[in-house]
Amino acid sequence: MKVRLRDIEVNYHKAGKGVPAVFIHGLAEDHRSWANLQGDLTGIESYAYDLRGHGRTSLGQPDNTLEQLGRDLIAFLENVTGPAACIGFSLGGTVVLWAAAKRPDLVTHAIVVGTSSKVGRAAVGFFQQRIGQLQDDRAMFDKGLASDTASQLVRQHADIDAVAAQRLAAVGDGGGYINAARAMIALADSSLTPLLADISVPVTVIGGEKDAFCPKKAADMICAELPDAAYHEIPDAGHLMSVDQPALYSATIQQAIRKGT
Repeated sequence: MKVRLRDIEVNYHKAGKGVPAVFIHGLAEDHRSWANLQGDLTGIESYAYDLRGHGRTSLGQPDNTLEQLGRDLIAFLENVTGPAACIGFSLGGTVVLWAAAKRPDLVTHAIVVGTSSKVGRAAVGFFQQRIGQLQDDRAMFDKGLASDTASQLVRQHADIDAVAAQRLAAVGDGGGYINAARAMIALADSSLTPLLADISVPVTVIGGEKDAFCPKKAADMICAELPDAAYHEIPDAGHLMSVDQPALYSATIQQAIRKGT
């Protein structure tokens, strides 16, 4: 399905009936990263959309900011779903936190997975390297993203090549990746952490036990600013929890959605 919002044509997938929930994917992903989870949900009307420049959503006029991505989410809530629980993975989690702080009337429950409110210098270097590769050496970027995918998993997977291929397809021509990566780079100098004090809705933080890309200290930082936030850890899982522990991942998110309704 597609809908025109702001300056972009947004592609999304809707499934199920019940209380509304909106899913926001991570960098180098699209709505398909939520497909298995959407199929598992019962009593929930789920929406998973492609971020600007990812998957089949147009890039529009990117400005390299988290605010723009957050306003895209707000527009989706205003025009498609109405108030809803919002579930974001990694980059998507920062988008959810920003929107929750700005529009508690629309984000009824923020569920953030593998998410950080601040980006460190090592991550800045990583993002800058990938941006440079997209601009100058696409073959090297593709090789790097395949390696990144493997590094974000801690269990053996026969379908790892398929996971990497799906992520590469979501990147497309790279405009959305560059836009979102630059938005994340900005969090190194302008952390999202101070904005967390403005969040008044329930927050659930989910982390992978062996996530080296977004370790437990990132969740601790969010929870320190939100003393009522609930934390859940997915055992034996890296950053890509949905691939390492799909059943437990789905059950944890579904339980969080129901607890917040």
